[in-house]
Amino acid sequence: MLNFILLRVVKDRLAKLRLSGNIYWALLLRLLLVMLLLTLCRIGFYFYNMSFFPDMNFNNFLWLLWGGLQFDLTAMLYVNALYILMMILPFDFRFRYGYQEVARYIFLITNALAFATNVADFIYYKFTLRRTSADVFRQFENEQNIGSLIFQFLIDYWYAVLFWIFLLILMVKLYNSIRIWGPQMKSRTMYYTTGFFALPLITFFIIAGIRGGFRHSTRPITLSNAGEFVRDPRDISIVLNTPFSLIRTVGKTKVQKANYFPQAEVESIYSPLHAPPDTSVFQKQNVVIIILESFSREFFGSLNKDKEDGRYQGYTPFLDSLSQHSKTFHYAFANGRKSIDGLPSVVSGIPSLGVPYFLSPYSGNRINSLPSLLGAEGYHTSFFHGAPNGSMGFNAFMNLAGVKHYYGMDEYDNDDHFDGLWGIWDEPFLQFYAEQLNSFPEPFVSSFFSVSSHHPFEVPEEYADTFRDGPLPIHECIQYTDHALRQFFRKVSSMPWYQQTLFVITADHTSSNIQFPEYRTGWGFYAIPLMFFKPDNSLSGVDHDVVQQTDIMPSVLGYLHYPKPYLAFGRDIFREKRQPAAFNYKDNTYQFFQEDYVLVFDGTRSIGLYDFKKDKLMQENLIGQLPEKEAEMGKKIRAVIQQYNNRMIDDRLTP
Repeated sequence: MLNFILLRVVKDRLAKLRLSGNIYWALLLRLLLVMLLLTLCRIGFYFYNMSFFPDMNFNNFLWLLWGGLQFDLTAMLYVNALYILMMILPFDFRFRYGYQEVARYIFLITNALAFATNVADFIYYKFTLRRTSADVFRQFENEQNIGSLIFQFLIDYWYAVLFWIFLLILMVKLYNSIRIWGPQMKSRTMYYTTGFFALPLITFFIIAGIRGGFRHSTRPITLSNAGEFVRDPRDISIVLNTPFSLIRTVGKTKVQKANYFPQAEVESIYSPLHAPPDTSVFQKQNVVIIILESFSREFFGSLNKDKEDGRYQGYTPFLDSLSQHSKTFHYAFANGRKSIDGLPSVVSGIPSLGVPYFLSPYSGNRINSLPSLLGAEGYHTSFFHGAPNGSMGFNAFMNLAGVKHYYGMDEYDNDDHFDGLWGIWDEPFLQFYAEQLNSFPEPFVSSFFSVSSHHPFEVPEEYADTFRDGPLPIHECIQYTDHALRQFFRKVSSMPWYQQTLFVITADHTSSNIQFPEYRTGWGFYAIPLMFFKPDNSLSGVDHDVVQQTDIMPSVLGYLHYPKPYLAFGRDIFREKRQPAAFNYKDNTYQFFQEDYVLVFDGTRSIGLYDFKKDKLMQENLIGQLPEKEAEMGKKIRAVIQQYNNRMIDDRLTP
């Protein structure tokens, strides 16, 4: 409320000085009004998402509000640049009623849009765990049902819409209360002289506000500057605002050359190049990769035996039973928080360290992938996604990844099974998938991406009373997709290719619906299932090594004894002796997992170190207490970033 108090004090003081009708003072008050409303947005953002910030206290929150003012100032100046220009032009016509009405509508509309993006992030933050950036426009540009999606979200999240309407009413009321009178100087010479001198002076201060200052060492303020005000990296999203995040990322790749080490040294620390031993014969078995939408680790009873005093059953009875006959990983991590992060990570070994790979300017780079490498060895390649063709840009990426056969709603060709929003229900589409697999020549490599475990969390009418209730709305959908998988495996188990097939089951990312506090942490937000299943029971056991989505591609190739070199940002769990590790990008910081620890790195320095296996809520920051561990992990994440950024920019994502 600091802005509101300041606004009232300034307004009262100016009234006493008889300056309240001065156009420059009116401009100042109206800009302070925007700052007030942006602060209200920040407070609203926190209260809508307070479960994601469990360690917040009042003093820390006030400090974050103070830090946020710097980013609000920049956003406010950008959004209101045209309005400010209209108000400071040193001519009499700016006092005319018609001119002021045009300026008023420009002010109200531009700021209303800015507040709308802020309020939208009240909801969208739960899915991405960071403020929305400019790549969101490319993420949804291929959605054919974007209108239906927006309408559905407006209905389901009506309380956020009401908050936005409240902001608009407050903005209009306070704007109209700030009056402007005509020119108050009797001397026309003084009036124009003052106006022309005020123009460059105001422009100077606007540029300073947008840049964040004019000191010699000051670079234009950007997202990373929010780190100056936080103790916990997750609090960065409170300091930032969405208009600032959108503006600062327009036209930016977020990928810049990194030079932490000389080239020879970085290759010795970490290299994504894999040179498999050629001692075994290439085994051309089939590969089926099942990627489950929003399937968090916490949904699995088999991976959460310590919950609810050992009584927790989870919501995946079939997958839990299948995990007993699979090589299952207890600590598996996604490389991103969105579907467009997960798909390249799984099939191409390319993580999302900042910007989703296939939304970046480098999405046309030459890449390795399971379809391209195995397709060159005679494999039939396919990808199945029950959404409308083109959704999420998956078809474009899979084409670049070497997939020859894409199956979406067009190929399914039966809208009777359309869920009305996202795509074909999982059960009928998985049955369709099974039938198509049975028609493919062997060997084949195929991926399936589910759609039903998604907002608005509904199941087909015939299953309305089938599944048990859970504390979260998504739990019914998880049980439905789990049931659909049971029916799929029941069907394919009798098919001739089944015994000669390696199945990989994982998730694209975790869900925004979270039940247990430990899954609201830096490690929990990325904890997913990962299992390798072979029908002959040759793979089994629970592995407690750290793994990640980018390990899937090299592990599949390792299992098949693929003999040629390739590039992937992961390890072959079957044949390579690399130290297990995982990495991802959260709140404009990098997370690096190794053994029992996760290191948080902001691109320049390490700001967090946690024993996430013992300290599941990540409450004890060990920075400075384990200097050797901190140095070792810091060195490795720097090498990963350098390899990722430089190879992306230089188009060196293949051997």
